[in-house]
Amino acid sequence: MAMINGQSGVLPAQVLRQAIDGGWLDAGEWRLPERSVQPASVDLRLGDHALALRCSFLPDSDSTVLEKAEGLAFDRIDLRDGATLERDRPYLIELIEHLALPEDVRARANPKSSTGRLDVFTRVLTDRSHRFDEIAAGYHGAMYLEVVPRTFAIRVRTGLALNQVRLMRGDARLGDAELREIHERTPLLWLDDAPVSGERLSFGDGLFVSLDVSGPAERTVGYRARKNSLPIDLTAPGTLRWQEYWEPVHPEPGARIVLEPEVFYLLLSAEGVAIPPDYAAEMLAYDPTAGELRTHYAGFFDPGFGYSESGEVRGSRAALEVRARDVPFMVEDGQPVCKLAFERMAERPAVLYGSDIGSNYQGQQTMLSKHFLAGVAAGEPGPAL
Repeated sequence: MAMINGQSGVLPAQVLRQAIDGGWLDAGEWRLPERSVQPASVDLRLGDHALALRCSFLPDSDSTVLEKAEGLAFDRIDLRDGATLERDRPYLIELIEHLALPEDVRARANPKSSTGRLDVFTRVLTDRSHRFDEIAAGYHGAMYLEVVPRTFAIRVRTGLALNQVRLMRGDARLGDAELREIHERTPLLWLDDAPVSGERLSFGDGLFVSLDVSGPAERTVGYRARKNSLPIDLTAPGTLRWQEYWEPVHPEPGARIVLEPEVFYLLLSAEGVAIPPDYAAEMLAYDPTAGELRTHYAGFFDPGFGYSESGEVRGSRAALEVRARDVPFMVEDGQPVCKLAFERMAERPAVLYGSDIGSNYQGQQTMLSKHFLAGVAAGEPGPAL
């Protein structure tokens, strides 16, 4: 296990496999499938039962998660044959994978991309911790997932992966000066098939990304979630008609749209994002400088997203999950609304996001999740951008 004693940074796929073999991630009687290991993360799977809670709660340093949940749970739901989780109800599910981390290795969890695109709020809790999604170095124990379907009821079952975890050593976060240097060598953002110019780049402990809401009135620039839709079966990708769950969003004159309060929107970034093999990125969930809106569920961007050694792939646009708070809120084309934070990999991954692992969203031109049909029936308006 050569890399176990390696450099600081995010651990890549080949080291994650070593870590699994060494018992850092353990699935008990279950076997961790090969497909669970991503270029810089591992998918985490739902266990056998969900506790329906009357409210969410914050972990603390004096109790286990189950001790804290006692008195808040009112129902125990069997997930082994599948079950439907209601909208706006918090559920607590023990994950199949447990951790036994070395003292110098910590972990961070995030929802998978498809989870965020369906407005399913998830965060990981661990015993005797007062933080969500941040797992302390040296942690030994179970992981629990809080799941709150916000817009759609969802059907899930044991073994389904809604979130993922990264293992890392030390502080490998890149500063703005380093990001500018990297962008000059290997562009991180592309626009109209060309690298974003240095004067257009916007930094602030990360790299800002803006919205694309331009074009003629008939162009679809995003989707607004329909209310009171049927549940979405997360175990059956590629089976749903998008028209039954979404309404297209078209730009107003002046290249802008107005977000209705507390309605969930899917939009796309104006820029294409490219993550070189030696780095990983994370879209930060919310920045108060962006206005009265939540601009993204926190999400991982793996090495190789929107990137190819040949230069054939020149960025993939990022799907943005957006919700305005309290009042209608206008967003304009090119408005910076979210931020990418970058970290150094401990070593280059053996596999990259994209064709290496059959990734769903490389080169995406629509922000809809993989659960919706790729095509549409004859005569229906398509979801093209």
